[in-house]
Amino acid sequence: MTVRRSAHPTVRPHRRPRTAGGCDPAGRRPRHPRAACTAAPGAGPGAGSRADAEALAGRFARQLVEVLTGARPSGQLMRHTSLDGYGQLASLVRAGALRRGGPADRPRLGPVHERSPSPDAVEACVRVDLGRRHHMVAFRLEQRGPAGQWQCTAVEAR
Repeated sequence: MTVRRSAHPTVRPHRRPRTAGGCDPAGRRPRHPRAACTAAPGAGPGAGSRADAEALAGRFARQLVEVLTGARPSGQLMRHTSLDGYGQLASLVRAGALRRGGPADRPRLGPVHERSPSPDAVEACVRVDLGRRHHMVAFRLEQRGPAGQWQCTAVEAR
């Protein structure tokens, strides 16, 4: 007996019930597109843990390198950057700051080195290996606006 699946299923898959703490029973936090960029106002990496700042810098570094190598369009980071930061990013993309040596060259990120000069700012740098070339990418993230969203305010690549 074969089961036919329609193009428009009428039954949704069963979801596990959430616990009162906002986590599912396995202990994972729910994923939301803005969860990585928003926090409670006034709760910067200095107010949280050092691991929070490291995770934030690591996620943004990966996305930033994808934009600089052409694997991701720069417009995807537009709302995560300030006007000056986006201008710097766009000029680096136009100049081809992180050009690939060939189509098979995939960027490899080294460890992300970050520091928090203030509770609402994170400065980070990462080494990017593209084939036989090595590049450095540095950026600054600041918590801005009434919602406390993290935005990239400066980018450099060499």
